[in-house]
Amino acid sequence: MIRIHFTAADFARVRFAPRPAPLQELNAALSMLCAHHDALVFGRWRRRLLRSLPSVAEPFGDLVPAGEAPAFIDVFSDTLKEGLDTVRASCPDLVRSEIERVYARHAARPPLWIHHLHRGDAHAWQLLRRAQHAAFETVLRPVWPVVQDLHQREFTRHAVAVAEQGIGAVLVGLVPGARLRDGEVWELEGPVARNIKLGGRGVVLLPTFHWTGHPLIADLSDRPLYLSYPAGPGLPLSPAGAGGRDDALAGVLGRTRADILLLLADEHTTSGLARRLGVSNATTSAHTAALRGAGLITTVRAGRAVVHRRTELGSLLAP
Repeated sequence: MIRIHFTAADFARVRFAPRPAPLQELNAALSMLCAHHDALVFGRWRRRLLRSLPSVAEPFGDLVPAGEAPAFIDVFSDTLKEGLDTVRASCPDLVRSEIERVYARHAARPPLWIHHLHRGDAHAWQLLRRAQHAAFETVLRPVWPVVQDLHQREFTRHAVAVAEQGIGAVLVGLVPGARLRDGEVWELEGPVARNIKLGGRGVVLLPTFHWTGHPLIADLSDRPLYLSYPAGPGLPLSPAGAGGRDDALAGVLGRTRADILLLLADEHTTSGLARRLGVSNATTSAHTAALRGAGLITTVRAGRAVVHRRTELGSLLAP
């Protein structure tokens, strides 16, 4: 459980990032690339990217042993160049301590270039910059316009929700399982117990569209707490007009019904599908009824929930 303690000043300093952050979205995408969950939905996407990542991007993997990333690459600048410059300008003490922290938990010895980065070698920094740039160009550049459009919709949606319901209600509804205890402690599900006292720093909320897990937190004492939360459709993003099989399926069923069929590689409840798709329960129910009528999914009641599963015919159609 992650517990984030707010003061009155912190509630006044909650804001949504107005634009996506290229390097943080890249970090989320590469984390998803290494993750083991959602294997059926993201498997083909992972295989394609692993085949296409150039060798110049390999040093980036050395910096994140066993999925443990150093804090100095958690950068939230809203342009790629500014983000790369910000990483390069990281405090040397932070760079050294974070490299030591992530490798202390990893059995393998760090490669030579990591030792050079640890001592501030300029060539090592150039290797890292080229690796980050190449990874972004391969993983995110083709879908960056899609990320920008999704981010704008998310930003607008929350701006309206804050105006209508207040920031407390928005925090509670941001991710499944979130709650506001005693009006001042924001509790979120997470893999590691954390107790974070904001002390007036405030929070910046950043949607990410390549991660489907728990919220990702960047907590450095000299800046606001940054919290990246999954906000995408729960499916790999594809460039507009790519013309792949997913698009062909959407051309027949409609985008939302095609996305539901893809998500139902694993069973989901109506509310679970609605959260992943960013639509209402009523809209989801209407689409699942149409898919059920076509023999592509089945629906059963489990207690108070309604659970949907893909049929064999649905599995033949879905990529």
